[in-house]
Amino acid sequence: MWSRHEGSPQLVAFAKARELALKVYRATAGFPSEERFGLASQLRRSAVSVPSNLVEGCARRSEQDFLRFVDIALGSEGELEFQLDLAQQLGFLGENGDLIGLSQEVARLVTGLAVSFDKTPGSAGRPNGGRH
Repeated sequence: MWSRHEGSPQLVAFAKARELALKVYRATAGFPSEERFGLASQLRRSAVSVPSNLVEGCARRSEQDFLRFVDIALGSEGELEFQLDLAQQLGFLGENGDLIGLSQEVARLVTGLAVSFDKTPGSAGRPNGGRH
């Protein structure tokens, strides 16, 4: 199940992805009203998808399923990073320009989580010795 061990790769990646989702929600609240069902909505869906897929993957019983959801989270993060760049170019982010850097950090953490499967000896493919 979901690792609640402080410092576990899953928990660190989830915590940062959750922080990013919260910040995206706050930032998009100030978008122009005509973007409510456009870019703001798309940003929110992408941002929520990253931590949601990490949690869902951890709830799965096989490491293959877990990795599939980590890959989906990484895809959603890439989508989010593009959308944040677009929003910044359109002048919608204002003082929230740090979201792109946070998004890149989340991408590194999620990528590291996927890579940790190949580098953890004796873990049956699971980070942290097979514990979630």
